[in-house]
Amino acid sequence: MKLFIAALASSMLACGPNARAAQKPTIVLVHGAFEDSQIWGHVSAKLESDGYKVVAVNLPGRPGNPMAPDKVSLDLYRDTVVKALGTTKGPAVVVGHSFGGIVISAVAEQAPKKVKTLVYLAAYLPQDGDSLVSMAQKDADAKIGPHLQIQKEKGIASIEYSARADLFANGGPEELRKAIPDLILDEPLAPLATPVKVTAARFGKVDKVYIHTALDQVISPAFQAQMVTATPVRAEYTLQTGHTPFLTDPDGLAEDIEKAAQ
Repeated sequence: MKLFIAALASSMLACGPNARAAQKPTIVLVHGAFEDSQIWGHVSAKLESDGYKVVAVNLPGRPGNPMAPDKVSLDLYRDTVVKALGTTKGPAVVVGHSFGGIVISAVAEQAPKKVKTLVYLAAYLPQDGDSLVSMAQKDADAKIGPHLQIQKEKGIASIEYSARADLFANGGPEELRKAIPDLILDEPLAPLATPVKVTAARFGKVDKVYIHTALDQVISPAFQAQMVTATPVRAEYTLQTGHTPFLTDPDGLAEDIEKAAQ
């Protein structure tokens, strides 16, 4: 009888909180243009405190992963994320913010079996042949266009300094509005204009979730809805924020990512 009780107790412990946490998928976070992986700090901490393993990817061509702009490509972005997926156990939940939506779409096309769910956070949800440039041109309600500065001789794109607070921190506290202009990075130009290749047989079969941002000035709410109509997703959530909910509502964002991961 004692041996039976001991075995039963051991079995119950194996099904306890730690075991359940171990079964949670890894969450891979992919930043967008003009950003790096530091944007995920508060969200990563919340997800980790809730038992998720988190990998925040630094795409090449920014201080955390330096590379000359002319060496950077959309394929390199894709391969950087696929490499990160190689360190995870089982299929991962892959979150892409803004331009990161195009990157994670390319990842799913390349390695669909490594992706449990694609989560598009205020992100471009492309169809085959789309690029950030081509999609942005269709977003009539976005406010970023007049403030996008292209420096072809340097191979970079940048955002007009005086417009950064309104574009990326609208609705945020004044402290954030003052800080964010200095946090926006220059972005290698070539990946922004590169068409992504996706197919129904690979990308099309991967589970997808969209997190909308209701006050967005960069990718308008109307265009977010339009993209989801064109490429249906399993679930949709909406945050009452602008384009950077990881700064203005990190707990709400983490909650929605966790819902998508279930």
